[in-house]
Amino acid sequence: MGNHYYAISLTLGIILTLTFLVLRVKKGGFFGLFSKTVASIAFIVTALTAANDNRAILEFSLFMLLGFMFGMLGDIWLDLKWIYVEEKDYFLYAGFISFLIGHIFFISAIIHNSPWTVGSVLASVGGAVLIAVIAVLLEKPMKLEYGKFKPIVFLYSTTLSMTLTTSAVTAYITNFETSWVVMTIGAALFLFSDLVLSGMYFAKEQDKNTPVNVIVNHTLYYAAQFILASAIHFVK
Repeated sequence: MGNHYYAISLTLGIILTLTFLVLRVKKGGFFGLFSKTVASIAFIVTALTAANDNRAILEFSLFMLLGFMFGMLGDIWLDLKWIYVEEKDYFLYAGFISFLIGHIFFISAIIHNSPWTVGSVLASVGGAVLIAVIAVLLEKPMKLEYGKFKPIVFLYSTTLSMTLTTSAVTAYITNFETSWVVMTIGAALFLFSDLVLSGMYFAKEQDKNTPVNVIVNHTLYYAAQFILASAIHFVK
């Protein structure tokens, strides 16, 4: 029965995400925020049903669920910045910090279940820092302006990238077990989502908060979260 609950919650989550995308583009404001929160709750429910189906990995599930909960909080803070424009900087910082904490829980879930070695940890950390440095160095070539947010952008980029690198390295050292391949795909989509988001938030020459970018960003983001939730279903 667990398999049915997981499949149902995943399907409903996809439907709710599509509903959110329509409301976000057509209505925005409260309707966008409310439907986004519902869609975010859906990936938490998907993670819960996957955990129910795979109770042997309780520790992994708990870390992942905490990551998703902070992700949902980050969703709320970032949408509030569009509603309360006067306090948008506070909400942007809150969003960064919430997602950063969420990725720390994702990384903890991976490390606690990975047959890690000193070499694999060094590779994960080194790869993450390299990606973050490249992200900051691409600020001017991509016509972005991080300004006072540059330190938090670097710190968040490093943490986000570590979710990707620890997943990828663990996939490699476990001969590409399904769960870690799924985690890697989800983490990569998360990174691509934030690349689009950085243009929407920090582009200095034109407004990139367009319907197309909103749809691309959120499609990548919710695909990432549902795929990461699905990793719980596969992990051993």
